[in-house]
Amino acid sequence: MSIAAAVTGTATTPVHVSQRHASPARTATAPRREQSPLNPNSQALRAAAPSPVHAAGVGSPAAAATDGVRTHIANLDRVLGKPPTVPRQPPSKDAQAQSGGGGQEPLNVRHGLLNALNLSFFVPMPGMRARTAADEHMSPRSLMHMQQLLSADSPRASPRSTIGPRWRSLHGEGGWAGLLDPLDSDLRRELLRYGDFVQAAYQAFQSLPTASARHRGLMLPDRSYRPTRSLFATSALSMPEWARRPNTPEWLTQQSNWIGYVAVCESEREVARMGRRDIAIVLRGTITCPEWAENLRATLVPLDDGDTTTHGGKAAGEEPKVARGFRSLYKTAGEKVKSLSEDVMDEVRRLMEKYKGEELSITVVGHSLGGALALLVADEIATTVPDAPPVAVVSFGGPKVGNAAFVEKLKKSGKVNVLRIVNAGDMVTKVPGVAPRLPLSKEQYQHVGAELRIDSKNSPCLRPDVGPASRHDLEAYLHLIDGFTATGSPFRCDARRSVIRLLQLQKGNVKKEYVKRARELGVDPAAPADVGRSMAYGNCAVASPS
Repeated sequence: MSIAAAVTGTATTPVHVSQRHASPARTATAPRREQSPLNPNSQALRAAAPSPVHAAGVGSPAAAATDGVRTHIANLDRVLGKPPTVPRQPPSKDAQAQSGGGGQEPLNVRHGLLNALNLSFFVPMPGMRARTAADEHMSPRSLMHMQQLLSADSPRASPRSTIGPRWRSLHGEGGWAGLLDPLDSDLRRELLRYGDFVQAAYQAFQSLPTASARHRGLMLPDRSYRPTRSLFATSALSMPEWARRPNTPEWLTQQSNWIGYVAVCESEREVARMGRRDIAIVLRGTITCPEWAENLRATLVPLDDGDTTTHGGKAAGEEPKVARGFRSLYKTAGEKVKSLSEDVMDEVRRLMEKYKGEELSITVVGHSLGGALALLVADEIATTVPDAPPVAVVSFGGPKVGNAAFVEKLKKSGKVNVLRIVNAGDMVTKVPGVAPRLPLSKEQYQHVGAELRIDSKNSPCLRPDVGPASRHDLEAYLHLIDGFTATGSPFRCDARRSVIRLLQLQKGNVKKEYVKRARELGVDPAAPADVGRSMAYGNCAVASPS
């Protein structure tokens, strides 16, 4: 009797049966790839479930066929190295009563100010919404996709298409009109590459915070780029002696610190693909105590010399002004290093002279504080370099930097295009809010440029109630960009960015099913982040010259 007849419980004319469950001897001449038992649409799983109408007893032929299918799946699991699935025990009535019923976990609330500060777990209050089981839910399709992205041979990003004919529009000419919502696939890949450049800057500083520029190593995620100069930022503030602790690392309180680098595309093949030679200026975010202190200096000061008086006959509110702390980090020189402004301008002029006559572009990219400094870099290039190539600023989670006059100055330059990527709920993108002691509306802080808005709630693996730290994290930004297609659309099903680094950096904000499945697949979320496995591009360890 055929398998189909056994399942239906009736003796019918023999029907051709798929080779899926045939013996090895029958399939030797026509090998085929078996469907994963984790696939909810797998025919093997549907065949394993007996029909509700024709369910048979334990000793019936239908039960034997079902046992055979289950045995086949178990063998397939062993071949693929999958750990056995442990059935979950349904919760008892007492446990449901204690949790309040409705599939809710024990009270773990997120509400109002407590939600913003991520303190509601420690201060539960009556009337707040308890975290439900839906907050931890993930679909079988998401589990399968995650298993693919966690595997040792996680797929790399899709092949790069030639963008030479349209590089100017992708670089911001026209304000990225029609490219952000829905997000252009070529633009998505460029944004992820520049974001990985900033991740490399974080990794370089955190691995060797006290190393000199001459010996600093960078893990560049794109081999076609080579770093040409290290950049330093110096704070005008110094830590008082009473604030220094005996065991505090020196780099945490020193005034001058490595903040980024300049890199240039040297691969002729990549230059041909992009349609120009790109110069990247990469700046990390806040890490040291003096940098945090400078972030709090929110008074608006003139862009040129830091004096708060009126210059050039311009009335109050008409002069370009920026935050005092950002300007301090950009213009202050250290005892042994130049200011960030001097270093950047010297290197830009040198590279422009070296590649004179070629099609060039300058991309200034930064995260958080780096996004603010990127605007100051772009403004100075447009102002002091008459023959400067097109300049694009890519800011991940950057704050407001200047007043309306500063925004207007960037727009009128005709050389600078700004793209701000903003995660909904990221508090850094909302500050500084109101400048102190400035009654005129023109003197208030304003954002500049086009905006690409993403949301952590759209991620299939991040919890919908993630805290502010996760919303501002750069890897969370890149994860969301990789999955963003358009406003109101679901997370991209063919997103290929590995989630290993996201798990290692944001384990507390990742759904429990993802963390559990990661451990089953041999990935330890508690291990230090491995840049080599999490980057979407090939890694290359190179030394950065001074």
